[in-house]
Amino acid sequence: MSDCGCEQADQLEKQTLIALLTINGVMFVVELIFGIIAQSTGLLADSLDMLADALVYGLSLYAVGQGLRRQAGAARVSGYLQLILGLGVLLEVVRRWVYGSEPQSLLMISVALGALVANVVCLAMVAKHRHGGVHMRASWIFSANDVIANIGVMLSGVLVAVLGSRLPDLLIGSLIAALVMWGGGKILREAHTATQSA
Repeated sequence: MSDCGCEQADQLEKQTLIALLTINGVMFVVELIFGIIAQSTGLLADSLDMLADALVYGLSLYAVGQGLRRQAGAARVSGYLQLILGLGVLLEVVRRWVYGSEPQSLLMISVALGALVANVVCLAMVAKHRHGGVHMRASWIFSANDVIANIGVMLSGVLVAVLGSRLPDLLIGSLIAALVMWGGGKILREAHTATQSA
């Protein structure tokens, strides 16, 4: 590819990542606020997932146009961030299990639906870059995981309403944490492979 073509591809990646960073940053704040109001572990977990993704997109933005080692380094940091935030969510699940919570199902479903729309937009935007560098593959994985997490929060909201129990919310919070940590591990493996081949 010519230098002009590379510069154009880098610019497209940057524009995409800036949009993804903005959307995830806004949704982190929205889900955090409503997660606290709704006493929902699922929404809080998803908000922290949004924060992790925003940080990942910021690191990926830094890596655009850089060499393979720097891209892998950015992806590695992203993977560790995912693992740390996933562990934080698990600790919050345990805290709510011990001290109790009363999740509000309608609020959970409504906010998760809004987050799902935002994440589908993100997924569509990053789809054309998912075969690019490891930093962009990381962005694709995180966006895909977000869609799954949003559907899970909506389902848990329905189950909270039907069963009159907080257990579905705690369960989905745990599953989102596991999904975040799995994504972090996958990115660390890809970053390691990319570094070995550099």
